Amino acid sequence: MQRKTKLTGTLIYPNDPEYWQARRNWNPFTNAFPIVFVFAQKTNDVANAVKWARENNVPIRMRSGRHALAKDFSQTNGGIVIDTSQMTMVKLDKKRGIATVQAGIRVGVLVRKLAKEGILAPFGDSSTVGIGGISTGGGITAIQRTAGVISDNILAATIVDANGEILHVSKNKKPDLYWAIRGGGGGNFGIITSYTFKVRPAPPRVGIFQIIWPWEQLDEVIDTWQRWAPFVDEHLGTILEAFAKTNGLLRSQGIFLGPKAKLNKLIKPLLDVGTPLKVLVKEVTLLEAIDFWAPNEPIFDDQNTAWSSAWMEQFLPAKGISAIHSFLEKSKGSETNVFFLNSGGAMNQVPPKETAFFWRNTKYYLEWDASWTKDSETRKSIRLVGQTRTKLQPYITGSYVNVPDLNIKNYGQEYYGDNFARLRKVKAKYDPENVFHFVQSIPPAHICDHCHNNCQPEPSHCHMPSRKVKRKDLPGKMSSNRR
Repeated sequence: MQRKTKLTGTLIYPNDPEYWQARRNWNPFTNAFPIVFVFAQKTNDVANAVKWARENNVPIRMRSGRHALAKDFSQTNGGIVIDTSQMTMVKLDKKRGIATVQAGIRVGVLVRKLAKEGILAPFGDSSTVGIGGISTGGGITAIQRTAGVISDNILAATIVDANGEILHVSKNKKPDLYWAIRGGGGGNFGIITSYTFKVRPAPPRVGIFQIIWPWEQLDEVIDTWQRWAPFVDEHLGTILEAFAKTNGLLRSQGIFLGPKAKLNKLIKPLLDVGTPLKVLVKEVTLLEAIDFWAPNEPIFDDQNTAWSSAWMEQFLPAKGISAIHSFLEKSKGSETNVFFLNSGGAMNQVPPKETAFFWRNTKYYLEWDASWTKDSETRKSIRLVGQTRTKLQPYITGSYVNVPDLNIKNYGQEYYGDNFARLRKVKAKYDPENVFHFVQSIPPAHICDHCHNNCQPEPSHCHMPSRKVKRKDLPGKMSSNRR
């Protein structure tokens, strides 16, 4: 008789006092009630958890930074959560220009640690995002026009597959899986426990800027920014953020991998639009620039949030800008936000099919979200995000898998473009039974043995059934009021 696998690592069950803290995520709207959390300390803990889940027919979810933005991605009711947040080791090899990083470290901790060593690594605007999840979905950053998206910098990875086997992937080892994890979304092919990244020497000084305008100048500022930002010097990454009218904040900021004197000339088109209320231009160290761009923040938020996103291959016309204006007027959430980030440079120089990250012909990235605190505001906020996507649809292309929108039906094409079919083939090879199945996951490219449907035209058919887990099947205690 085959011996059953035992869970290893730090285990937390519903009756444990740590359970309520373990189930919290940055976006509280995504919280759920798993039957067990496994906080892994090593890759073998992850492998054992996958084997145990399969033996007990328990749905698997994986988590690193707790920043999944939609329900069912990083935890689900009745499932096991395999959490790598305690795996935070970093090994830097300056001579070779590489860093090997365990998947649980948060981006802010990682890039600050490397900056102190004189090393530049890609980073976004949130310091608490886990490197494990952001990287395999592409990973847009402040320096993507210089260094590419985060997934462009992956040289190798260690991944636990659907059988609980530990695989090492790179250009020369399992190249098809290596291709897929560079943009193919988190959790589709296995659980990544470490990456090896290409890194670069830090510039000696970095220019930063911030400009704030009256909210009422929103339309002209958006139009000026979108016609300037995609074509400015490739060493300048810049965002534009517009918050709800009730908040009243409209600002642009940027990081320039060069001197302040040149930055002053580059941002002149922004300085000339409207009547800025505040202008900041400074020359700082890389570490200071990271503190400016991605300041330390709380791990958990008290606002519920719904999101959508898109890539822009053309300029927003007046009707598109009007849709954004209307969205920000209608939403009352204090953290409601529309976010722009310029593309181009190194990010767009990689051919669309060279990695799984497809969106290589874009001018900028666009994201909008609605926030709320009262349950009575949930439907209205989600509906407003969807209605805004409908209004913007004639002008946008695709969507960013790291900012999932559950209202998108044809999500494979929207997230992965023309790479979706190839991703399904890789999925069929490495996870033919669809063990790593969750809402909007990539289905295998074959006729499903479990539901006996051809999953090619309708991905939702491919759902591996699982029996209800009985209390006697589980080690430890179960909560009597598990939902």
